[in-house]
Amino acid sequence: MTKLIIYTLFIFGAMPVLAQNTLFGKVVDQATQEPLIGATVYLPDLRKGAATTETGNFQIRNLPRGRFLVQISYVGYVSTARSITISGETTLDFPLAASATEINTVVITGVSASTEMRRNPVPTSVIEGTQLRQRSANNIIDAIAHSPGISQISTGAAISKPVIRGLSANRVITLNNGMRQEGQQWGDEHGIEIDEASVDRAEIVKGPGSIMYGSDAMAGVINFLAADPVEEGRIIGNVSAGYQTNNRLQAYSLFNAGNINGFNWQARLSNKQAGNYRNRYDGPVYNSGFNELNASGYIGLNKSWGFSHLNFSTFNQEVGLVEGERDADGNFLKLVPETDTSFTEQAVMPADLKGYHLDIPKQSINHRRIASQNNFIIGASRLNVNVDWQQNLRKEFGNILDENEKSLFFDLQTISYDAKYFLPEAHGWETTFGISGMHQQNKNKGVEFLIPEYQMRDAGVFAFTRKTMGALNISGGLRLDERWLTSDALYLNENEEPVTNLLDATTTKFAGFKTRFSNISGSVGGTYAFSENVSVKVNAARGFRAPNISELAANGIHEGTIRYEVGNPALNPETSFQVDAGLNVNTEHITLDISGFHNAVQQYIFAEKLESRFGGDSLSGDPNDLASTFKYVQGNARLLGGELSLDIHPHPLDWLHFENTFSLVRGHQVNQPDSTRNLPFIPATRLQSEIRINFKKVGPVFRNVYARLELEHNFRQNRFYSAFGTETATPAYSLVNGGLGTDITNGKRILGTLSIMSSNIFDVAYQNHLSRLKYAALNEVTGRRGVFNMGRNFGVRLAIPLTFSSHRH
Repeated sequence: MTKLIIYTLFIFGAMPVLAQNTLFGKVVDQATQEPLIGATVYLPDLRKGAATTETGNFQIRNLPRGRFLVQISYVGYVSTARSITISGETTLDFPLAASATEINTVVITGVSASTEMRRNPVPTSVIEGTQLRQRSANNIIDAIAHSPGISQISTGAAISKPVIRGLSANRVITLNNGMRQEGQQWGDEHGIEIDEASVDRAEIVKGPGSIMYGSDAMAGVINFLAADPVEEGRIIGNVSAGYQTNNRLQAYSLFNAGNINGFNWQARLSNKQAGNYRNRYDGPVYNSGFNELNASGYIGLNKSWGFSHLNFSTFNQEVGLVEGERDADGNFLKLVPETDTSFTEQAVMPADLKGYHLDIPKQSINHRRIASQNNFIIGASRLNVNVDWQQNLRKEFGNILDENEKSLFFDLQTISYDAKYFLPEAHGWETTFGISGMHQQNKNKGVEFLIPEYQMRDAGVFAFTRKTMGALNISGGLRLDERWLTSDALYLNENEEPVTNLLDATTTKFAGFKTRFSNISGSVGGTYAFSENVSVKVNAARGFRAPNISELAANGIHEGTIRYEVGNPALNPETSFQVDAGLNVNTEHITLDISGFHNAVQQYIFAEKLESRFGGDSLSGDPNDLASTFKYVQGNARLLGGELSLDIHPHPLDWLHFENTFSLVRGHQVNQPDSTRNLPFIPATRLQSEIRINFKKVGPVFRNVYARLELEHNFRQNRFYSAFGTETATPAYSLVNGGLGTDITNGKRILGTLSIMSSNIFDVAYQNHLSRLKYAALNEVTGRRGVFNMGRNFGVRLAIPLTFSSHRH
């Protein structure tokens, strides 16, 4: 930690002084030449930008000399992305054409430098903050799970794991502002420790096409990005509050950001709490509430030499764990102490289902992070250096006789780093070399043990290059990774307590071992624009994933999953080869995106339920708390499918949109009988159709008015892993969702933004195929197994902007 602080102080103090360069210009309507007020001009690689004034003018000072991508965007207009050369006082004007759709989005995830999405051959999607805030969601993964090709493995309302094209857990890398998030993500019921309120944009890379991140990016990468730095001379703020009716969720957030002569900062404090959610079959679901208290932000310098930012965040959450046990009358059960040494089961009373109290079992998660992100301009080259420290404290409480006893307590600390050197452009080739790595240590501090203590080191080197030749863009790269893992032995005495003297040991809980994994991954692809309206892209990539510590060495009951997990130290690394192809058509009346993929995974790892030799489930654990036993196995797998998006926006009715998305994925093992042929946790086919209206202005008060009505249909999932009752079929269901909202103005500036959201309007009782509560205990009264998903829910959100000062040029 001391080294990180010294390093950061050095970065801030030892900066070269370079010549000053400024970008001036004006943004206007292409047809009328009228100025566009409040248009955004932004250079992603420099993290600098400005908004246009009342005359449409902008000015960005203290820029380095060189060639950079600039993006100009304005609501209701086609964004422009252009590579420009900055030298001295550079003046450029940008005319924007009115448009009903967005086609020139710039992405920074999975590429060496900012790139127009249509020129990137790796399948990538972007969800803007306005879209995230127009849906009711309980966590950030829930908010993005409606995007084509994206799903979630859920455990109640608070816990969600992302799924990209049928792959999840350690096959998906989650980034927090570009830095890898490490929080025991091997657990299905371990959510993502990122504050939903802090996310202004999400970029999703589908498949192993990115070589920037090493092992685990086999399914893809999700990058959650905070708001861009504000322009110089401004100090702004925002306060927001939200409420949802189903689980009485309350959410509050306070935000402040500023930029004074290049010294800039952001700070956010947010709070969220929710009670038990309810549905038509189960009523209120006992112990499904949660609460959060989070803070995040950064301080930094943006100058002509580049930028240096020091980021911080703390995520603190408590989550009730739903077990789903019921009595003969269908009432949920809870454990109640009788004496200091005994307890009994008791039916949950109506009073227990109200309020925000969390019962045993429950989780407590604290995730702390400090990161230094730096970008240095070195002549015609650029050096990007990032260092990150994280601590993840994950506690599970399961002892009703001692509610403060930590059944499981993982203390995971991670230091990660990456550096990228951008060579000067040579003959049109833009080339980047980089290194990245990680050192990780896990300690067990609870009274029970699911995984061993371990130390892990990752190291990787990579090279990436790209070139534009007229309408053709090509790119590719290679990466070499090494992982070293040391797992510590653990011996227990007859009281299940750890001992160091083998003479006192009666049980070997974990056998210590050392192992090493290495592999080469890479990608190559291209895009071709037949015209301004039609383009195609193709990409081929090889991915790699080393087995995680749970898959290798787990041995214990996991309260959050309601199962006993057994690792397999003989597992081999997973490797994959994926081919993607896509077509984009954008005309005056329609926007069409079609993408398809085929992914061949060798040594695919999954948890298989074990069968007792006497028939039925194999049960393990404490005699008073037995659970079904799952062991990690592997086999060769194939996944294929794709996504289709069709937006019909008939001109001149540009305010009207009929948006349709379709997602399909099939996953199976090679050369297996029917019961083990299909891969577990493959999402059902999904069709979403939405009618949306958008008006830039309604009367003198309302701006950016929208209303949406959506039909979401999830098809029946008949392709499931049926061996030993691991999975069951899931019926089809349809949900109707909606929302409306507006900016409220005084004619000149926005006074507030109001959003009203609704989900499952007709209160359909359903179970998503990826809901883990689907496999909770049988309700003897109704004959239905498991707990159902959330019923009808209405939400409201009000955000009020605060402007403290404005000294814009």
